[in-house]
Amino acid sequence: MTIRCRTARTFTWRGLAPARLRHRPVSRATSLGLAGLLALLAVAGCSGSSITASPTAGATPTPTLTTSSSASPSAMPTSVASPTSKPGFSPTGSMATERSSHTATLLSDGRVLIAGGADKSLPLASAELYEPKTGTFSPTGSMTTLRDYHTATLLADGRVLMAGGIASAGASAELYDPKTGSFSPTGSMTTARSGHTATLLLDGRVLIAGGSPASSGTDLRSAELYDPKTGKFSPTGSMATARAYHTATLLSDGRVLIAGGTDGTSNASGGSTALASAELYEPKTGKFSPTGSMATARAYHTATLLSDGRILFAGGLGDSTDALASAELYDPTSGKFSPTGSMAMGRAYHTATLLSDGRVLIAGGYPGGNAVLASAELYDPKTGAFSSAGSMTIARRSPSATVLSDGRVLIAGGYPGGNAVLASAELYEP
Repeated sequence: MTIRCRTARTFTWRGLAPARLRHRPVSRATSLGLAGLLALLAVAGCSGSSITASPTAGATPTPTLTTSSSASPSAMPTSVASPTSKPGFSPTGSMATERSSHTATLLSDGRVLIAGGADKSLPLASAELYEPKTGTFSPTGSMTTLRDYHTATLLADGRVLMAGGIASAGASAELYDPKTGSFSPTGSMTTARSGHTATLLLDGRVLIAGGSPASSGTDLRSAELYDPKTGKFSPTGSMATARAYHTATLLSDGRVLIAGGTDGTSNASGGSTALASAELYEPKTGKFSPTGSMATARAYHTATLLSDGRILFAGGLGDSTDALASAELYDPTSGKFSPTGSMAMGRAYHTATLLSDGRVLIAGGYPGGNAVLASAELYDPKTGAFSSAGSMTIARRSPSATVLSDGRVLIAGGYPGGNAVLASAELYEP
């Protein structure tokens, strides 16, 4: 697998893995809970993340992602699958460009915007649109700046905010207008950052938190707000802990849960220290406050907002090169984390997507060593257990995952292993 260093940060490469947890960071579209997942895509976790969650097609304020990736946090896509359709993965059209660590955003008209990322070691400015009705991708305008490990946020007016990224992207941001199919610059962030999270708040502003700075050093504690009405960023309260490659999830009461990630310091094995701590952002006061800690330190994990308001944290990397199989739940009413069933495989750089029936699809990722996974699992909140969901048509690490308006899940791009990057995509039928 071709892996590249981030400009102005110091890495030690060991085969497939950098010193920073020895692995390439996952796309942010992974793990941001339901709303973030639908607006973006992981998580992405980071995502988160979804991820997003990230995060169905409406223009009401929701968090970005991941994940990955809109509706209120408790809403879910409506599946229109025919009674004869069979659950599983099947190929769909391929992207025009091979890419990984890109963003995927469900637009209000049901199309999916795929933007940026990297083709092998080269950051991309190009973007394309997936049309679920035809199963094909088509080109759209290119971003004004090469972006990789950036965030994409669906705004209330239907535009998409692209912010940050490694190297030349720095603190810059731009807007995609689906009506014109073009990108245009908007205000710049107060701080250059990548590996951060972006969450659409209930009032329409976007919370940008943490990430890695443009120069070497520990990760960022700072956060800022983007106001679509003015097109400007402004500082807000800082997190208690510096973190990057964490997850950010919008809760039903409007607060944002920030969890896990790395702090940029080195651990005993030479990687970057993973975090178990979590904190809450209160938009009314602009301040962060501590909440319970995860049972396991994890980064490059996923966070998925469940239909009952709890958040599922799954997989990721701790302070080892092997990915975690464990999962846990956060309950906003108690502010505490508790264990739940474990996945069959350790996974990091995977995707987590909330399905229309309330289950969570976990797909692909990295288990450890030189492997990449094609397998997928389903988490059932009713039983607290994971079960097999079959396998994707190809192994993928750091792809994007986006819930479509009809309930299917679009999985696109990523690494299959070796020196390749994927242009292929596939659909999961619940």
